[in-house]
Amino acid sequence: MLNKGLRDQESIRIDNIFRTLHSLVFVPKLDDEDFPAIDEQLKGFGLSLERINEIPEKELIQLIQRCHLDWEQQERFADILVQMSQQNKFHFLEKAIAIYNYIQAESKMFSFGIFNKIATAKSNLR
Repeated sequence: MLNKGLRDQESIRIDNIFRTLHSLVFVPKLDDEDFPAIDEQLKGFGLSLERINEIPEKELIQLIQRCHLDWEQQERFADILVQMSQQNKFHFLEKAIAIYNYIQAESKMFSFGIFNKIATAKSNLR
């Protein structure tokens, strides 16, 4: 368990990674030349695009837990996976759904926002 000071620093580091990932992923068209920059940011979590593609959902959830992501940060990570999938470059919807379901089950708080994200992601699987 991290002490408060280290937890705050870790949270700031994670938020900075997410800000950069959002700026790379939430663009009108994701190009192949963006992938190295995305991979570079994912290294902060011990991941790469290839590793996300290969890793089973349960292991991905365990990995993001080891990175000390709080519930909101886990949701942001799943949002990024959904956005990358919407651009038809990747097929990460099942992994995002698994993360959303994990958040709903383990956070002990029901979120209509996450419920709607799960429903939307499931409808896009078809």
